[in-house]
Amino acid sequence: MSTSTPPLGVSLSADVEVRPGRPKPHRARVRWIDPATGRRTSKSESFEELEQAQAWLDAMHLAAQGGVDPHAATMRLAQYGDSVWTLAMRGLEGKTLDPYSAGWRKRVVPTLGHLPVRMLTNGAVDRAVHSWIADGCSRSTVKNSIAALVRVMEQAVRDGIRDRNPARLTGWQRDYQRAEDELDDPRALALPDWAALTTLAAALVERSHGHYPGWGDVVTFAGGTAARIGEVSGVRKGDIDPRTWIWTVRRQTTTGPGGLIDKGTKGKRAREVPIIEELRPMVAAKLDAAPAPDSRLFVGPRGGRISTAVLRDATHWDEVVNALGYDYLRRHDLRHTGLTWMADAGVLTHVLQKIAGHGSLTTTQRYLHPNRRSITAAGEALTKHLSAMRSPNGPREAVS
Repeated sequence: MSTSTPPLGVSLSADVEVRPGRPKPHRARVRWIDPATGRRTSKSESFEELEQAQAWLDAMHLAAQGGVDPHAATMRLAQYGDSVWTLAMRGLEGKTLDPYSAGWRKRVVPTLGHLPVRMLTNGAVDRAVHSWIADGCSRSTVKNSIAALVRVMEQAVRDGIRDRNPARLTGWQRDYQRAEDELDDPRALALPDWAALTTLAAALVERSHGHYPGWGDVVTFAGGTAARIGEVSGVRKGDIDPRTWIWTVRRQTTTGPGGLIDKGTKGKRAREVPIIEELRPMVAAKLDAAPAPDSRLFVGPRGGRISTAVLRDATHWDEVVNALGYDYLRRHDLRHTGLTWMADAGVLTHVLQKIAGHGSLTTTQRYLHPNRRSITAAGEALTKHLSAMRSPNGPREAVS
């Protein structure tokens, strides 16, 4: 048996021999005529399952057709990218290669690297890019990360592993602009009142498979606490004090290698959030039903973690919000809703900053833009003040 790889362009004959009683009974073998020596050469490998043996034969045929590492077709993205990096990035200067490398290591690999190259889809890439935008990555950072992924997947196309490049996205620049607009005026993305929030929650439950009420609980809790969906997913029984009705936000659910994982909050520190009276009956029922302090309060219908993508898909979010006239509304806008309501309720800026977990006071101040009612009230207050100044007795001194 030879350990060589088939030369490019040779014709292979293949077979699978079953040898009962062995730990790996399926022996796959390929044979070819070496074009340089004219000698008949072979390569074989044994497997536990017939499907594995057939996959190996397919990979060997692929190697002969395109001169590709026969294991590349079954590699995960992170491993494949490392193996073809120099080839995929050829022609780039250092000033371009460095940010591409950073984007690959810091964003592509953590979010997509665990997926096999053949399983990477346009939808998976799209969700990854949106998660980078939501995490506050700059436009250039997102662009460089996408560019690195596009080059690696283009190499997969050249290697014959993929027939098209799933990383070539369109429209992400528009989504990024929307994210920037959101930061400029997040108030514009808020729901108008509590009735609108509960109506949305009920509509999402109605549209979900099985009419799972937990989706409505997630939505109302997120809107009433100004929390991220990932933070709602991370709530444990021990995080909520029912005596003070304070929720200590300690973790969030996010995408990681192998699926959804829990990690620290976005600001890397715990923060305290009040649970308003409208939410307390629902939260109390969940606390009573939770068996242990580390039990999750908000889960999917099968008890799993929740992410914004899971909520969107399970409830047909886009369809529901369009029907209700909130076509602009995304899951993260529930957080904008809660913060806007708190600002309008007169919560002091420094307190609102702590509740939101904002690192910058400037970010919090974007929620303090006066609404129409407060503008009218300001005008009425000024008129009252000027009228008092025109009175014979002059303005009265404020009572301390």
